[in-house]
Amino acid sequence: MSLFDSYFGKKPGTAQDYTIASHDTTKEFGKVYVRKTKDKMQVQFTILMEPEGQQAEGWQTGVALDASSSMTTAYGRELKGDLPDKAIKDYEKKGWVRHQEEDGQRFRIFEKIAVEDALEKGYFKYTDNVVQPIARQFIAYLASHLDVDGGTTVIYWACGDGSKYEVVGDIRAEECDNLLLPGPKTQRLGVKTFLKPAMEYFIQRFLEAQRGMYIFITDGRLDDLEEVKRYTTQVAKEIQAGQRNPVKCILIGVGNEVEEKQMIELDDLDTGTEVDIWDHKIAANMRDLIEIFAELVDENQMVAPTAAVYDSSGQLVKKFADGLPAKVVIDLPSSTKWFELEVMGKRIRQTV
Repeated sequence: MSLFDSYFGKKPGTAQDYTIASHDTTKEFGKVYVRKTKDKMQVQFTILMEPEGQQAEGWQTGVALDASSSMTTAYGRELKGDLPDKAIKDYEKKGWVRHQEEDGQRFRIFEKIAVEDALEKGYFKYTDNVVQPIARQFIAYLASHLDVDGGTTVIYWACGDGSKYEVVGDIRAEECDNLLLPGPKTQRLGVKTFLKPAMEYFIQRFLEAQRGMYIFITDGRLDDLEEVKRYTTQVAKEIQAGQRNPVKCILIGVGNEVEEKQMIELDDLDTGTEVDIWDHKIAANMRDLIEIFAELVDENQMVAPTAAVYDSSGQLVKKFADGLPAKVVIDLPSSTKWFELEVMGKRIRQTV
């Protein structure tokens, strides 16, 4: 059962479901789900906030960095630039270039000394490591704001044949400013991208933890999506049955060519339960790191003493005289373009 099914009673083919994109969500809200039917619109939104009370206790946290070959550019390991003809002739004269034939084609292979010279002279430069600064932020945030031990476990995943992982260690917030994350040291970048082994590593390692939050930084290209779905469904059913403690997994897309389709599939996965394990974000669209808590809200928690919701025609939709919960479900006219939450003397507008 999906999140919408549990709230609205889904009838296949009768409604259009979608989630408002992060960059189109007002900063006070965590996640906004919309279901449109012919006659009405149903909206669920959460108030964006860090876990409080019991919800803030007993967390183990982890950050997993995609180390598949498609991340070469993102780790700053790819050379870019052009060699002038004069430099090529010079390198050939010095014996720094080998020629090799493959499939009927002739290739130049530059020796290490030629590459180093080209870098020094500015002909080549390495791409920027975009993974490191983003990873540092997430690691520091989780370690200082959530982790029960004050240290976030960091691993590289999708190494080697794509199923291997390399453990970096448990990193504290104060270590992050100088933390170097250029990619795995003992493993080569993976030829494929298998997410399940990394997911399983965290879940099994912290089996006794009260709660777990694990962030997977990736470009979104997965080779074991169906296997991850099956494992996620199994874990969700065990959580609902009380056989294991809650876990939350979040995919963070990085780089200039994030493939979001598979990330969305996991985010929207119907496990047949009310347990929602996966969320996803695109790093470039995130307004604040607190967004990782968009789906971690307690619907019984009251965040304000009173509140009210109005539709785009100014009509009162719902009044909360006994307190505003962290998770809200409202019905709106199908023609509504936006709604406003009035709380603490302020009106917060959200387009739908």
